[in-house]
Amino acid sequence: MRGNINLLKIAKKNLRRKPLRSFVLAISISLLVSIFIFSLSFVINVSSSIRKTSERLGADILIVPAGTRGAAEDVLLENKAKPFYMDRNIMKRLKDIKGIDTLTSQTYLVTLTGLCCDVPETVVVAFNQDSDFIVTPWLKEKLKRRLRKGEAIAGNESFLNINLGLMEIDSVLFGNTFRIVGSLDKTGTGLDNAIFISDENMEDIIKNGKVDVKPGQISIIFAKVKKGYDPYKVSRDIEDNIIEVDTMARRDIGKNLVNSLRDINSIFILSLLISTILSIFLTWAIFSAIVNERTREVGIMRAMGAKTRHVAGLFLIEVMLISAIGSIMGVVSGTFLSLSLSKSFNILRTLSTELTVSQRVLIGILSFLAGSVISVTGALSPIWRVKRVDLLSITKD
Repeated sequence: MRGNINLLKIAKKNLRRKPLRSFVLAISISLLVSIFIFSLSFVINVSSSIRKTSERLGADILIVPAGTRGAAEDVLLENKAKPFYMDRNIMKRLKDIKGIDTLTSQTYLVTLTGLCCDVPETVVVAFNQDSDFIVTPWLKEKLKRRLRKGEAIAGNESFLNINLGLMEIDSVLFGNTFRIVGSLDKTGTGLDNAIFISDENMEDIIKNGKVDVKPGQISIIFAKVKKGYDPYKVSRDIEDNIIEVDTMARRDIGKNLVNSLRDINSIFILSLLISTILSIFLTWAIFSAIVNERTREVGIMRAMGAKTRHVAGLFLIEVMLISAIGSIMGVVSGTFLSLSLSKSFNILRTLSTELTVSQRVLIGILSFLAGSVISVTGALSPIWRVKRVDLLSITKD
């Protein structure tokens, strides 16, 4: 135990000899770890948001008007308000498709901006409470009853954005007064920024004339398939039989975003690879210089009875101290950057999920370990050379 303490003290003194060199190496490791954290945070945030959206929609297939897959994903993933409509009678035709079990529909309305009485632009979702299996589970938990005509419930973010503050406050939507009776828990979907009303209000809204939707129109149909049926096959059957619609299997939601994410991943991986190689090379170069400078010192230590494992252990402690300092700096700076700069990216600003504390801690730990392993890897060759130093040749010099 005492030997270990002495080695640690000697290692600290050795690092203080060349503070600038130690600082440069620590900074390089810090930058590498920062890149690790920012990259992992970005990719995990986007990927988990898409996955959660898919899981929480509760449907196996989404049916939308032909040519509006992108618009539907914009609403569900990013809360980009885009109206799109189709005839409600399509639901009757869907019931004839083999494998369809349960159907429900929603109508998306975009509030008008620039009117003094309307809330900021968002999506108002009109849903059928009799058939719904998307919103109703939340209502049963939060409100304990059905929505009445003239009532609305806000998504988690919408509730904050319109700054209601209290639960029972009147808001005007499309010239109709609605009483906001509560807010939903955060779901991780674009619908966190929506306001939900029962579709029995649609007649009054259409009469008011502030929306483009016509009587008998809906925006999207959610379908569950019967047990044992392949959602992809049922989707193909729907498109073959009903040319007016496009379909998306739940697992395909955000597919375009995922494809774009692969390109971003490739850029991050290339950046990480280059940074890793540079860090390994820099560590190797610095510790090679250190070993060359302290060859005679190594000989003296060996002559005083130190074994090769003690000498190698001393250099290993030095690199581990530098890597620990650099990795800690990287974890702090990388986490700060991922928190402060993440909303500068449009792809993250529009998604409604954020990394949890446990996820950030895990990313920090993984990045710390990565920085440490890379540092030690770069120093292994010079340290191994120390173990092979011939004591006789040193004393002759």
